[in-house]
Amino acid sequence: MKRNTLLNTVILAAFLAGCAQSQSKADVAKVDDSSPGSAAVSLTDFAERTVTFEHPPERIVALSNGEMDIIYELGGELVGRPNSNRTIAINEAKNVEEVGSTHSVDLEKITALQPDVVLGNHPMNTKDIPAIEGTGAQVILTGANSVDDIKKQVELFGKLLRKEDKSKEIIDNIENKVDEVQASQSGERPRVLLVYGAPGTNMAALPNSLSGNLLELAGGENIASDFPGLDSYPQYAQLNTERIIEANPEIILLMSHGNPEEVKDSFLNEMKKNTGWNDLEAVKNDRFVILPSDLFGTNPGTRVTESLEFLQEIFKELK
Repeated sequence: MKRNTLLNTVILAAFLAGCAQSQSKADVAKVDDSSPGSAAVSLTDFAERTVTFEHPPERIVALSNGEMDIIYELGGELVGRPNSNRTIAINEAKNVEEVGSTHSVDLEKITALQPDVVLGNHPMNTKDIPAIEGTGAQVILTGANSVDDIKKQVELFGKLLRKEDKSKEIIDNIENKVDEVQASQSGERPRVLLVYGAPGTNMAALPNSLSGNLLELAGGENIASDFPGLDSYPQYAQLNTERIIEANPEIILLMSHGNPEEVKDSFLNEMKKNTGWNDLEAVKNDRFVILPSDLFGTNPGTRVTESLEFLQEIFKELK
């Protein structure tokens, strides 16, 4: 049991570090002007680092799924992709070499692939910059705590690959989906508790997280919106059962990277200890939804439109 608890703690820390950033960087990343007719590309990433290429990079490594998705949607391809224990949605990437992840970079494999650029996470991979650059590759750091951040990633990578027209098309598609989802909303917003869980550990997602932003865009009211964020992971808060019972959520959404039923059981066992839990609308109506891990909790890239649609359908069922 102690071994499982330790493993879950490590997984939780890695997950939250990958998802949590102290503030949105959507207004930071930009593309610097290059000389007309020049093949050179100069970018400023989410860490406010200026990165310059003599020509658009051809050998690209991505350390997380969101960046991988965006590159392929732009018409590019990778020589190295993040490790995965589930089926890869992108057929072209299935046989691409795995190079670890934002949590654990495999420098040996990256060195062998000789990439022009490695796409990492800000701030998680800041510490890895010297080692990655030591392999001869440049590093671009981005992240996603909101849909606007994902749009900024698309724009940045579009400039990197000189696929500006395609990036604009993708951004327009995301914006159109947001508009469509919001236009369909009417009446009261359903009260929602959004939980990230691992067996023995549960936290509430706040509006400044990607999943929290999606929740609000899809028309939900995050009952934990004013919970104090954790010092280490400000996009998440400790569960406050007393305040949850007072807010009386109509739906409880669960995110997990482990066994979803185990996570649900762990969460319920923790909450059932409190008087008043069984009187919650979500509990009385058995409205517990386990969210797909490829669409929530981590950056889904351009599939963020599917994340919005998923939540939209859930909320429609209450009407």
